[in-house]
Amino acid sequence: MDNDSIFYVHPSEGLNSVLVTPLLTGSNYLAWSRSMRRALGAKNKLAFVDRSTPIPDLMDLNRSAWER
Repeated sequence: MDNDSIFYVHPSEGLNSVLVTPLLTGSNYLAWSRSMRRALGAKNKLAFVDRSTPIPDLMDLNRSAWER
């Protein structure tokens, strides 16, 4: 898969990766949200969160990559 593809996941991007610090608490949502949006944008993943990337059809070859 092309490294520039929105579906590309680098091996270092695991589920336990911390993208922003400090971690989210009830009192720091606005600052955390801005930091998270920047971090996801830099990794070309923000479109999954803001839903600007539509869910591919079930028969689309990109469906499994989108679900990952």
